[in-house]
Amino acid sequence: MSAGDILPHTSVNEAAEVPGGGWNFVPLMSAVEEWTSGADLALCNLEVPLAPPDEEVTAYPVFGAPEELVPNLAELGWDGCTLATNHSMDRGIEGLEHTLDVFDEHGMGHVGTARTQQEAQQPQLYRLERGGQEIVVAHLAATTLDNGLSAPADKPWAVTKVDTDTLTEQARAAREAGADLVVASIHWGTEYVHEPIEEQLEIADALAAGGQIDLIFGNHSHTPQPLEELPGGPRGDGMWVAWSMGNFISNQDDRCCTMETGTGVMVTATVEAPVDAPARVSGLEWTPVTVDRVGGQKIYPLEDLVAGDRPAGLALDDATLARRDARVTEVMGTERERLEAPEPTGPEPEVVPRE
Repeated sequence: MSAGDILPHTSVNEAAEVPGGGWNFVPLMSAVEEWTSGADLALCNLEVPLAPPDEEVTAYPVFGAPEELVPNLAELGWDGCTLATNHSMDRGIEGLEHTLDVFDEHGMGHVGTARTQQEAQQPQLYRLERGGQEIVVAHLAATTLDNGLSAPADKPWAVTKVDTDTLTEQARAAREAGADLVVASIHWGTEYVHEPIEEQLEIADALAAGGQIDLIFGNHSHTPQPLEELPGGPRGDGMWVAWSMGNFISNQDDRCCTMETGTGVMVTATVEAPVDAPARVSGLEWTPVTVDRVGGQKIYPLEDLVAGDRPAGLALDDATLARRDARVTEVMGTERERLEAPEPTGPEPEVVPRE
């Protein structure tokens, strides 16, 4: 499973502040913990770096998140994150490297940024024991955007930029080294639009034609975009794409941006792994989530609220919930909506450290 952008804007950080000092983001996201902890492998999109040690926490336009965010994500069931975004270099190489150090400290996977060229060339691997088999998932990540803050000239590999030939070769190498599935997280497109732009289509078509990647999780638009199966992929039986999953947690909605920025989707992939045939992604499903900015910056499964669930402190009214629900359904369609949280099919994955 993956989901939209984790964007700790100022108001999100303020809602997570703990009296006496520090931050705790768990209460803001606990309403969706059943989903994040229920997935066999949960891969988040952390849009921003952490603030370097002894430096001030900052938010938009140059982010540096509290260090506590990473262990909080782990507590909620996330196994790893993509870190290749347009904000990767917001706090310089020091922030980028500190972010990776904290992920390692808490046993979280990471990909898309790197401390060395060797690390940059490696996917993040996850090993899952299922039905007497070991299923290895390789995670790749890259971005088309950098907000004008590029990686240092002497470390161009610090942030992985989208190059379809390179990503295809990385995926091929991962398969040759034993990966059963290859997932790519791509930061691409244009903000606040609801369909993929030409650049996204070209990148995805090239990766599908390369025949090495099973699934793309897309982000950056801050608004949901549809799911689609493209021709190509491994063995020619298709490659699934979530064009954009919108926002996961942020302070965006119609007060600052567009209504759709207050609603994102969690995307769940079903994987079939028969003993006598290659593992494959057999389908994708989407689940809408929404953020209550006024009611404590908390995120909820949208359909629970539409069905009448009213958590303490909820500030979203029925009309707003109905509008958000109608719009996300209009964008995503009704065929692949998932309303039931996944349950683990085996033990937690082993996170294989990148060297």
